[in-house]
Amino acid sequence: MRRVQIRRAIIDLMAVAIAIVFVSGNESGLAQSPRGSSRSSSSSSSGGSARPVIIPLTIRVKGATAPRELELRTVDLTVSEDGEPQTILSIRAMGTNSPINLILLIQDDVVSSIALEIKSLADFIRRLPRGSRVSVGYLRAGSLQVRQKFNADLEKAAKSLRSPLGVASAAPYNPYVEVIEALKRFDSQPAGRRAVLLVSDGLDISRGIDSSSAAQSLDLQRAISEAQKRSVAIYAFFAPTVASSTNGNLIANAQSSLQRLSDETGGRAFFQGFSAPTSFDPFIKELNSALDMQIALTYLSTHSKKGFHRVKISSSTPGVEVHYPAGYTR
Repeated sequence: MRRVQIRRAIIDLMAVAIAIVFVSGNESGLAQSPRGSSRSSSSSSSGGSARPVIIPLTIRVKGATAPRELELRTVDLTVSEDGEPQTILSIRAMGTNSPINLILLIQDDVVSSIALEIKSLADFIRRLPRGSRVSVGYLRAGSLQVRQKFNADLEKAAKSLRSPLGVASAAPYNPYVEVIEALKRFDSQPAGRRAVLLVSDGLDISRGIDSSSAAQSLDLQRAISEAQKRSVAIYAFFAPTVASSTNGNLIANAQSSLQRLSDETGGRAFFQGFSAPTSFDPFIKELNSALDMQIALTYLSTHSKKGFHRVKISSSTPGVEVHYPAGYTR
């Protein structure tokens, strides 16, 4: 009988102990709620909660051929958004063997000599990393002609290339309207490395010659914003068209536009004077090197209001140079 009473007393004590732990655990949880609420309120006052932002950038280390993990660990990077320092969450190498989603766009009224570069462009596609997805399109009168939708069959994408028509009647309204149309096709693709290779004269005279400058083209600005929104780096190969090839002033505006398009999306523009390049091979070699040196930098953005957010990334490590988009639109 006494044993039964002792056993019951022990059970009762255990029940009381469990109850005490349960209550104090709840009280501890409740004590954290006000602090959590305070953070939420602070985030709301700035337009919403903080969230990670991924910026594609190309990092060049003097004497290096690829951003090896050891090099990334020793590179000191800082990020600011809208003039305020941000916290870097991760830096990840994306080059060499990392698949890429790429759209190759060719303006259909470029000079006929560009037809000789189709083989080089096809070989570039074939050599992309395994798992890459490629789409091919032509900027032409009317709307974008898609020759190949996004496909992991690189040989099929390479074979979809054709020679540009090379006649003025094939000219698009302006190249940037159809670049925007192409950029929207990334919405159906998985996250990861994204790029556009644009073969174009980059000239927008749809609203008159005065609007052809890099600072005046409205559709150029729209193309930049759409690319930034989707984290797409745009690389451009300058190729004059039959209409612009003899006008030096127009070509200067066109090249400035391509330069701005690439600079503000984290890509690079390639020129060979004002004339058509004798070969795309040097361009492709440099492009491959740039893609091999691509990394993804993720940071925690404290600015959640809609609109354009300017980004500045810098390195204090000697010998390091970084290229990245000028910002992004939320």
